[in-house]
Amino acid sequence: MIVHVYRRALATTGVDAVIVATDDERVAKAVEACGGRAEMTSRAHRTGTERVAEVAARLDCEIVINVQGDEPMIHPEMISATIAPLARDHAVQMSTVCRPLTEQDDYLNPNVVKVVRDNRGMALYFSRSPIPHLRGPQPTLWKHFGLYGYRREFLLRLAELPQTPLEQAESLEQLRALEHGFGIYTAVTEHDSIGVDTAEDLDRVRRLIGTRARQEAVHAGPGDRAQT
Repeated sequence: MIVHVYRRALATTGVDAVIVATDDERVAKAVEACGGRAEMTSRAHRTGTERVAEVAARLDCEIVINVQGDEPMIHPEMISATIAPLARDHAVQMSTVCRPLTEQDDYLNPNVVKVVRDNRGMALYFSRSPIPHLRGPQPTLWKHFGLYGYRREFLLRLAELPQTPLEQAESLEQLRALEHGFGIYTAVTEHDSIGVDTAEDLDRVRRLIGTRARQEAVHAGPGDRAQT
C-alpha cells in the first residue's frame, strides 16, 4: 500500500521530492526496493505531523506536504490542490482538501472525517461525528481527507506544541492547530479517496484498484498492454 501511495505522490506536478518518513525498516525497504527514498524517524512521535516535521527539519524547502500512507486512492490533483493555497498566498500557513459529502453512510461513519468551513474556506472544526447537526435547511456537508500542506517553519513550530484536548478526544491531529488558534485553509477537490482504517476499507480499496487496472489495460494500445 505504501508503494502505491508513494507512486501517486510522485506523479504530482510541481513536487520536487517525495520522501517516505517511517520508523519501520520494513516500510523503508519496500520503498527503496521500488527505487524510492525513505528516511527513518524516531519511534516516539505521537502523530504523523511530528514524524514529517523531523524529516522537514533536515530539508531546505518552503512547503511540505504530508500525504498519509493509508490513502492509496489519493489522486495527484488532490495533492496539487493542497499546495495551491500555500503557493498563491503567503498568509496561508496550513492547508488541506475536502469535497462535498453526499452519502448518508459517510456522514454517520466515524472513520470518515467531516469538516465545517467558513465563507472564506477556512476550517471551523473537524470531527468524526456528523457535523453540522441537521435541524434546519441543509448546508453543504464536507468530507475531509487526511492530506496536509504546511509552510516548513510553521510545521516545525506546530510539532513542538503540546497536544490538545480535542485533538486527543477525536484522534485528529489537525485540531491541534485550531485549538492553538491557527487557521487551516480547506481547498475543494472533485476527487475522492478512501482512508484504510478497517479490513473492510482494505478490501474495498483492493477491488477499486483492480477495477482501475483493468480499465487502464482496456484503454491502452496493444503495444502498451504487452509492456505492462
